[in-house]
Amino acid sequence: MYFLVVFVIDDIDQCQDVLDAWENAGARGITILESTGLGRVRRKGFRDDLPLIPSLSDLFKSSEEHHRTLFSVVNDQTQVDALVQATESVVGDLSQENTGFLFVVPVSQVYGMSKPSD
Repeated sequence: MYFLVVFVIDDIDQCQDVLDAWENAGARGITILESTGLGRVRRKGFRDDLPLIPSLSDLFKSSEEHHRTLFSVVNDQTQVDALVQATESVVGDLSQENTGFLFVVPVSQVYGMSKPSD
């Protein structure tokens, strides 16, 4: 069975270190998205610098604080455990505040991903 590991990193300065740790732990492909949580948007308050009809890029341009969302599909629970351990080796205990948010979802089918070589 495959698993999708998703990690929303709180401190983007740690992103490269987490990516390196995931690669070293065996992640063969990692996708990185820039993201912002609702809490951060609300703390930032109302923005008055937007055009009358803003585009998505207009909404996310600015000095807003951003997260990075990383995700990777892995082959088994052993790889999931390795990615969790690798993540915590960089950001610290995920049960602590301001480290990030990691979750795992079982994946029933995968297309376009080569099987690992033995």
